[in-house]
This record gives sequence, C-alpha cells and structure tokens, in this order.
Amino acid sequence: MHRIIARTTLLAAVLTALTACSGTPTRESTGEYIDDSVITTRVKTAFVQDKAVDALDIKVVTFKGAVQLSGFANDKQEMERAVQLARNVKGVTSVKNDIRLK
Repeated sequence: MHRIIARTTLLAAVLTALTACSGTPTRESTGEYIDDSVITTRVKTAFVQDKAVDALDIKVVTFKGAVQLSGFANDKQEMERAVQLARNVKGVTSVKNDIRLK
C-alpha cells in the first residue's frame, strides 16, 4: 500500500514539474527562456562589436525568438544597422524595430 502511495505521489510531482516548465502563447517555457537569453546576449554582443551601433542606447528583448529593439539611434543608418545585425543572429525569427531617432 505504501508503495502505491509513494508511486502516485512521485508521479504527481513529476507531472506538476513538467507542466510548470511548459510554455503558453503568452509565457515562455524554461527552454525557450534560456534560448531567448542566449539570443539577446548575441544581439547585444553584435551591437558592442559594431562601431556603427551605440549598444548602450538600444534595448533588446527576445520572446520565443522574436527580437524587439527599442531605444534611441543617432541616425537612420544606425537604426538600420541595428536591425540588420539582429536579423543575422542565429535563432532570431523576426525583428520588431521600435528604435527612435534622437
């Protein structure tokens, strides 16, 4: 009897843990969160390495592979370069440009 209760409890705990890690249309799964963190870091790194983009003035947010850029750019070329760099990062599915000119 104790074995049945222990197995049932263990099964319930595993199912709860698996459900907590799953994603929804408005919430990332644990794996998606980690993937998006990597994408955000890669986009920011590309900005830092590129002299045409001021990495401190542009914010990067990633949700399920979709990157949203916001903040301020000095000119249209900087804005376009930031979008281009973000699109070239592996794992990016789309880029939404909300960057404004200073």
